[in-house]
Amino acid sequence: MLESLSQIDQIRLNFNAEGKQLLNFTIAFIMFGVALELRPQDFIKLWKSPKPAFVGIISQFFMMPLLTFSLALLLKDFITPTVGLGMVLVAACPGGNISNFISSLARGNIALSVSLTAFSSVASLVLTPLNFAFWGNLFLKYYSNPSTISTLPTLNIEVWSVMETIIIILGIPLVVGVLFHYRFPKTTERILATVKKISIGTFIAIVILIFASNYDYFIRYIYYIFFIVLVHNALSLMMGYYTGKAVGLGLQDRKTVSIETGIQNSGLALALLFNPRIFPVELNVGGMAFIAAWWGVWHIIAGLTIAGIWSGFSLKPRSK
Repeated sequence: MLESLSQIDQIRLNFNAEGKQLLNFTIAFIMFGVALELRPQDFIKLWKSPKPAFVGIISQFFMMPLLTFSLALLLKDFITPTVGLGMVLVAACPGGNISNFISSLARGNIALSVSLTAFSSVASLVLTPLNFAFWGNLFLKYYSNPSTISTLPTLNIEVWSVMETIIIILGIPLVVGVLFHYRFPKTTERILATVKKISIGTFIAIVILIFASNYDYFIRYIYYIFFIVLVHNALSLMMGYYTGKAVGLGLQDRKTVSIETGIQNSGLALALLFNPRIFPVELNVGGMAFIAAWWGVWHIIAGLTIAGIWSGFSLKPRSK
């Protein structure tokens, strides 16, 4: 398995400059759509109901990276350094934009889900680059596999470079979306559903495009990546749920914390990977790209599946 995975690192996914720009625009547009739903009350709810919000924040931004670091080290004899770094990068990203919808289907706490999405969107500007730089470098420090040690990459992540990209892709659309909602509330109500449909549809189309452009690669290696992402995602969902249970959160809150922890913005991970200022072309990051690309597919499948189990497979969302 390790020998097969080592070949992935040499692969540069076929994704042209226009595709990369479209990916960045789509993520920005998705964040704009998320921001259209944000209210000052969403942040106030974090203070009014501090315990579940605090647990959700700790689970997503601290325990998730720690879990990922530990899992990557546990699998170090079976994965390459960049596959491990891909796991760390995904874990460092904020929650995915579909988490609110999945929480609704799962009969979770929608107010808590929206509040955590609002916080993670803002906090990711700082915490994503810091988490990736810290845990990524720590993983490389303790990674020691004789068969790949000679190809161990040197991770020189400039926190500001990552932060700058996130500010452009997430921060600016977030501010524009909030201001747009404040200035044009009636227009926002009319366009919100359409914006969400277009943004999610476009992102799915980009993921399909990436797979179509790299079909042979994915067919050859998806068997290995599939199980790595499956285990990583399953443990993330379980950790969020049982962390909430350990501190006495109610069932609705536990569901939401689980989903917010296990649904990650893998599109942002891909955008960072395709930025040559952060990951130079000469740095072989095929393993990271495969992890991020497949996570973008799998977390939707896993999220909808667990939501179906929790809701008795009723397709009607419920906010209470």
